[in-house]
Amino acid sequence: MKTWEEIATVQPIATKMLTNMIARDRLAHAYLFQGDKGTGKEVMSTLLAKSIFCQHIANGEPCHVCKDCVRITSGNHPDVHKIIPDGSSIKKEQIVHLQKEFTYTGLESNQKVYIIVDAEKMTTNAANRLLKFLEEPNRQTTAILLTENTQGLLDTIRSRCQIMALKPLNAQQIEKTLQTEGIAEANARLFAAFKPQIEDARLLHQDERFAETRKIVVQLIEMLQAGSNELLLFIQKQWMSHFSNRDQLHEGLDLLMLWYKDVMYTHIDKEESIIFIENQEKIKKISMHCSKQDTTAILYAIMEAKKHIEQNVHPTLVMEQLTLQMQR
Repeated sequence: MKTWEEIATVQPIATKMLTNMIARDRLAHAYLFQGDKGTGKEVMSTLLAKSIFCQHIANGEPCHVCKDCVRITSGNHPDVHKIIPDGSSIKKEQIVHLQKEFTYTGLESNQKVYIIVDAEKMTTNAANRLLKFLEEPNRQTTAILLTENTQGLLDTIRSRCQIMALKPLNAQQIEKTLQTEGIAEANARLFAAFKPQIEDARLLHQDERFAETRKIVVQLIEMLQAGSNELLLFIQKQWMSHFSNRDQLHEGLDLLMLWYKDVMYTHIDKEESIIFIENQEKIKKISMHCSKQDTTAILYAIMEAKKHIEQNVHPTLVMEQLTLQMQR
């Protein structure tokens, strides 16, 4: 996403507010963009900076090709400063250096913009130093703070910013974004359903372990449908060796849950909602032998298994019990 028009498809309210302010030349001196990973915080901060400096802005859209736009894109604009955490935090010295930079006259205009990424990671000293900066706003200075966690910021900092709350992306938006990046539809749909945050979903595409997880889950389902006598051995040898900790066990159970939700979608004629679209024929066959009532019972059994995992019940015992319940 490179333009306000594009980002408006996922963040319509925040985009409209910002573009209206730009059109009326009524920009605030400080903004706080809050939202999950992948919701467009950094893209919007870059667009806002371009909208302030662009030499050929038209209908609220920066041109992206003038000298200022190109340098902002590359991170080399002399009057646009970005601060990112130094290690695990943003330190007081970084804010002091920023303030020093802002005492100098702008190299090409009197306008200056600074962007603070992961603002919640400021140390207490850094946050207090920034607060003094915000308390004495210069009309030609625009602050843009980005955060996933507003509670990690001082109340006094939040109160001095125009807060732009970015809504989480839904699974359909994530799926569409992944497909535009070259990820196959079947994978994009599964990744978006399994990890409903764009950055996490992207990582699944490169995660060899997740590919193996998916394979093992489908193998378990096939063995269940075939009435295999080696199910418990499969659980002990393959399932438990692959899912060796609590988080991994939850991943396996979550994939099982998605599969049987697909079976339920088949029962209620909502095939368009199916996640495992490349396994649609298998899911249809399962629905012929597994009634709506049976499917509901299996979904409840998976939820109970997840609860038992959280309660530290022995995981092998949990999975063996779940497998027996799914066989009935």
